[in-house]
Amino acid sequence: MEKRIYPRAIETVERPEPYPRRDFTDARAAVEALKGLYERNTKFLREAFSSLASTGRDDRRYRAFYPEISIQTTSYSQVDSRQAYGHLPTPGHFSTTITRPDLFESYLVEQLNLMMRNHGTPVTVGESQTPIPIHFAFFEGTHVEGSVADRIKRPIRDLFDVPDLEGTDDHIANGTLETMPGDPRPLAPFTAQRIDYSLHRLSHYTATSPQYFQNFVLFTNYQFYIDEFCVYAREMMANGGRGYTSFVEPGNVITPAGETAPQEGATPPRMPQMPTYHLTKPGHGGITMINIGVGPSNAKTITDHVAVLRPHAWLMLGHCAGLRNTQALGDYVLAHAYVREDHVLDDDLPVWIPIPPLAEIQVALQEAVAEVTGLTGYDLKRIMRTGTVATIDNRNWELRDQRGPVQRLSQSRAIALDMESATIAANGFRFRVPYGTLLCVSDKPLHGELKLPGMATEFYKRQVAQHLSIGIRAVEKLAAMPVERLHSRKLRSFSETAFQ
Repeated sequence: MEKRIYPRAIETVERPEPYPRRDFTDARAAVEALKGLYERNTKFLREAFSSLASTGRDDRRYRAFYPEISIQTTSYSQVDSRQAYGHLPTPGHFSTTITRPDLFESYLVEQLNLMMRNHGTPVTVGESQTPIPIHFAFFEGTHVEGSVADRIKRPIRDLFDVPDLEGTDDHIANGTLETMPGDPRPLAPFTAQRIDYSLHRLSHYTATSPQYFQNFVLFTNYQFYIDEFCVYAREMMANGGRGYTSFVEPGNVITPAGETAPQEGATPPRMPQMPTYHLTKPGHGGITMINIGVGPSNAKTITDHVAVLRPHAWLMLGHCAGLRNTQALGDYVLAHAYVREDHVLDDDLPVWIPIPPLAEIQVALQEAVAEVTGLTGYDLKRIMRTGTVATIDNRNWELRDQRGPVQRLSQSRAIALDMESATIAANGFRFRVPYGTLLCVSDKPLHGELKLPGMATEFYKRQVAQHLSIGIRAVEKLAAMPVERLHSRKLRSFSETAFQ
């Protein structure tokens, strides 16, 4: 029998020099300190890994911690009641771990400015007690040779911290976090490790870097919309951009404004699961469009990860089944309520929780439809209905006994059925991201009205272009609004984090 040799226990732990906690009354100075601390600690881990790979010395453990921002107040503060975020719910000690302060710089500056202005209290920057996993110390694009693992005889988790999935959850966002007496309460909806997890997933699913994601996101369930978006974006770049600065495609293929062809990046050998395209503006004020494919699982997956970037709004543009005899192929459906039979969020957001329409989103979408189609008032009702959209998790529901589904759809007053919209809206509600849905009727299964092949080609050519134009126009309207108006108080619970 082969004798097993167990490595001796590691007693030495190497860490960067302790970082003294510092108070700041200037938000930008605080963020610069966060950036410096984060870069120092992640660099320490990368260099330790490189040294280990070259020397094979495995008699010590290496550890570095995420930066932390905290604030303490002793009294209630009178704040502008119109503000949905930027203030603490009660006196006390609040903190959050921070990752990638370079990526979130403008967001952090805004949040800290609001907090310090509303409470007149400095913020404190220091090191947290949460270790940085070695996986997250290597940024996107970093290449680690596969042979390195062969030169390391111990398991990586013996030498470095690895992602801790027990602490990578959505308890804060779900409103289910229970803090222990004496522990600080959360300052932000996501912890650093949860954000890092999503940043790595975004790169994997979309084949684009998180730095290119914009604050306004369009989701679609058809490649036709992506093709049309690419045509639109390339024309914008060829004509100087008209306020947009670049067009980014999978593989971080970048076409700058004023150019007719990409200037950097490389198209991936195979497309990612959810191809993503970015029409960028300064301050991330442009448009990101994602083909999420079909189904509520995909819709939940991508919105779980996009949410950590704290976008200002996301909208669903896609096709649906029209449920009313008075609807015609090509008509639009503006969702103002949702029936959730998708089930993927039942454990995080029970179905008894209502998903309210957001006035700013609804008005922007309706006005965009009117402007693009040229129809107003009563005439607009000929091509667009506002009502309930049902989302289901069974694409072939028509093949089962229809009495149950049809009865439920009728009782709910649903006017359209799809597989993604309620999931995207519900996750927007859950993560405090303004949401909306504008669908296009592409078939009417209850009435036996389907598209013939020739009709389908013409339908997609005409209707997708118009639908996308409406979505882009709606985003432009939302982008023109003050951010504090767009982030609705409807999305905030009794005791919220100060960060948006």
